[in-house]
Amino acid sequence: MEEIRLQKYLANQGIASRRTCEQYILEGKVQVNGKTVTELGTKIIPNQDVVTYQGKKVENEEQKVYILLNKPIGYVTTVKDQYNRDTVMDLVKVKERVVPVGRLDMYTSGALILTNDGEFVYQWTHPKHEIEKTYTVTVKGIVTNEEIEQLKSGVNIGEYVTRPAKVKILKTDAEKNISRLEIVIHEGKNRQIRRMCEAIGRKVLALHRSKIGDISVKDLPIGQWRYLRKDEI
Repeated sequence: MEEIRLQKYLANQGIASRRTCEQYILEGKVQVNGKTVTELGTKIIPNQDVVTYQGKKVENEEQKVYILLNKPIGYVTTVKDQYNRDTVMDLVKVKERVVPVGRLDMYTSGALILTNDGEFVYQWTHPKHEIEKTYTVTVKGIVTNEEIEQLKSGVNIGEYVTRPAKVKILKTDAEKNISRLEIVIHEGKNRQIRRMCEAIGRKVLALHRSKIGDISVKDLPIGQWRYLRKDEI
């Protein structure tokens, strides 16, 4: 059988994303045939070499699963939370060890994919693939056309100027003094949508990711999940 890099093997078995697996190796959390390895160039032969992560044998996982969750507010996007908060794993109960693909912050709802396919995680999260994420955003105040153009062109969110985005006004309500926008981006900076709105002086009141690529949670109730269809994968 052909050799593969250790981090790719770990990711393929659903341990974490490939980048996170690289960090685990550097931290000395992975052993091959009883020896701790810390070199990212290490290669192994699946079904021949014995790989353990934190003392537990990594089994060859053949069955890959792909799950779409409509995440509610109040759940953190992680496998295990150090502060013992509710996580998305409390909502998705499957026998396979799945991990979230990307993140949604605790106060953002909407589309989140979970899988045990490390290569899938890598493909979907790598910036070069520019997969679009669609958000519905409710902000305080009546947004102007000038502000919309700013968001479209790119705004400074601190250490970074965002790339051009697709932005449109869905609704304004003068009585409630709110605006609802649709923003489509293909980046994934921390709290990016909130920081983009802050950059034009608008406070986000509600944030929901409605689509990842062409995969929508429109017909999926909040807090519920389903397996992705083959054509979606």
